[in-house]
Amino acid sequence: MKIIVDTCIWSLALRRDKKGSDHLIDELIELINEVRVQLIGPIRQEILSGIKTKKQFITLKKNLSAFPDLQLQSKDFELAAEFFNTARSKGIQGSNTDFMICSMAHRYNMSIFTTDKDFSLFAQVIPIKLYEPRLKPNHENQD
Repeated sequence: MKIIVDTCIWSLALRRDKKGSDHLIDELIELINEVRVQLIGPIRQEILSGIKTKKQFITLKKNLSAFPDLQLQSKDFELAAEFFNTARSKGIQGSNTDFMICSMAHRYNMSIFTTDKDFSLFAQVIPIKLYEPRLKPNHENQD
């Protein structure tokens, strides 16, 4: 099954200081090797936003080009708005990008790989699946 990888996971992998996140980065690498990683335009934009130098931006943009975007349609925006309204009616807030991720994951029947705790709240009120990493933190692997 394909997986939509959220910005927070990409950010962990791209940071210089990766302590405590090795298992998540390794999981992302495994998913990439298995050709399971999916990207959407709003996540691509978030990843590329705030890059400090033009050279870093160009390099990252080139590297991300290996991952084509799932195509957004009008119905995706409508479902994202519906999800937003449903969550809000239950007192749960989220960004438009978060609900677009949920909409696309739902339409394509994909899980979402994220560390953003808001998605756990969303999953309580809208039909999304969260990806559970197969790899565990190092301290859990030692027995």
